[in-house]
Amino acid sequence: MTAKSPTFFGYVAMADDPLTAGSEPNSTIVGRAQGTYGSTDQNEIGILMTLNFVFTTCEYNDSTLSVLGWISVFHQYREMPIVDDSGVFRLAQGIATAKTYWFNMINRDAIVEYNVIVLHYNI
Repeated sequence: MTAKSPTFFGYVAMADDPLTAGSEPNSTIVGRAQGTYGSTDQNEIGILMTLNFVFTTCEYNDSTLSVLGWISVFHQYREMPIVDDSGVFRLAQGIATAKTYWFNMINRDAIVEYNVIVLHYNI
């Protein structure tokens, strides 16, 4: 069904992408964005996403934030909850909002800015 679906329904992909300080492709890498994307909507291009922000530099080294949620790829504002965390973000809660800066439909490559608001305790 995926090959015939205009919304790519059933398509599943894994991600292991650079997590950078800015939206420019040559921005400083601060970690990895790793997760799973699955097209779950038969009426619009919408995905169920699990994404882990894995930090590998500075005071956040070896810490993670995880988001889980359904998003419509073409909506201007997309919001997902923070559902898991580790390291300096232990016991955190918050939200991540997403904005697509660039998307190539042919190779399904994109630059997405995430604005993350996190409340956490210093333990």
